[in-house]
Amino acid sequence: MTTFTSDAEALDALKEKYNALKFEIQKVMVGQDEAVRDVIISILGNGHCLLVGVPGLAKTLLVNTLSQVLGLSFNRIQFTPDLMPSDIIGSEILDESRQFKFIKGPLFSNIILADEINRTPPKTQSALLEAMQERRVTAGGVTHVLPSPFFVLATQNPIEQEGTYPLPEAQLDRFMFNIWVDYPTLAEELVIVKQTTSGVSQTLSPVISSEEIQFYQQLIRKMPVPDNVIEYAVRLVAKTRPNRENADPLANQYLSWGAGPRASQFLIVGAKVNAALNGKYSPDIEDVKAVALPILRHRIVRNYKAEADGYSVEKIVAQLL
Repeated sequence: MTTFTSDAEALDALKEKYNALKFEIQKVMVGQDEAVRDVIISILGNGHCLLVGVPGLAKTLLVNTLSQVLGLSFNRIQFTPDLMPSDIIGSEILDESRQFKFIKGPLFSNIILADEINRTPPKTQSALLEAMQERRVTAGGVTHVLPSPFFVLATQNPIEQEGTYPLPEAQLDRFMFNIWVDYPTLAEELVIVKQTTSGVSQTLSPVISSEEIQFYQQLIRKMPVPDNVIEYAVRLVAKTRPNRENADPLANQYLSWGAGPRASQFLIVGAKVNAALNGKYSPDIEDVKAVALPILRHRIVRNYKAEADGYSVEKIVAQLL
C-alpha cells in the first residue's frame, strides 16, 4: 500500500486506479460503461447495488469481472423459492467431539452476487438485507462479523414476475443504487458476438487490493462538501415527497411516496466518489446530478395517474433535476 503525502495526492492516485480498472474491465465487458461506473461508485461509497435487466445482458459477468480486478473474494448465491436463511448465513453442526461448530455460509465473502433476489421468500431476503445493513450475522445466539470490505450486488429480472417475491420499498432502500442494465447498441453487440465466439479468453489482473479499497472509502468520507451542494441534495430529495412543504408540483401530481433521508446521504457520498473519479477534490452540483437517477429510481413510488399519463420514474427525476 502506497503512502501519500496529502489527500490531494491520494485522490489523484484514485483517479489513475479508476482508469486502470476501466481498462481491465473493458477487456471482457463491452459497453455498459454507465453500469460499470455506478457499481464502482457504490463500492467506493461502501454501498450495495441492485442490477435490473432482462436475462443475457452480462449482469453476472460484470460482477464476476469486478471481483477479479478488485482482488476480492467472490461468491454467487442463486436465489430460489426453497432457499433458507441458513443456506446463505451458515449453520451450526455437531462435530466429532460433540461440540457445536459454526460452518460459514457463502455470505462470508467480500463480494456477494445475489442472483435473482426476487425469486426467494421474504424470510431469506430479510436475512441477506440484515447482513447488508449490520455487516454481521447471528447464528445460534453468536454474532459473526462479515469480512471487510463487504458488498452485495443483487440482480433482478424485470420480466417473468410470476412466482417472485418483489422486494418491499423498505428493503429496496438499503441499496445505494438501482442500476438499469440496458441492451447493447448494434455496434457493441457485433463486438460481443465476435469476442465470445472466437474461443479466445482474456486474463484479468487485479488492479486494487481490499486494503486500498478500505483506504479510499475512508478518504472519500473525508472529502469536504460545500454547503450549497448539501442543500441542493437535500432539497432535491424533499421535492420528491408529495403533499409536503417543499414538494414539487410534479411530485404532488404523480407520486404516492417520496425518498427518505437515506437518499440525501447517498447523494452526497455518490457525488463525492463521482468527483474523485473525475479528478476533483470536492463535489459540486453536477456530481449530485450525475448520481441522482440510480439513487432515486427505487425510492420514489408513482401513482396510477403517472402510469396513465406515461410518466416514467426516469422522466420524473429528469424534470425534478
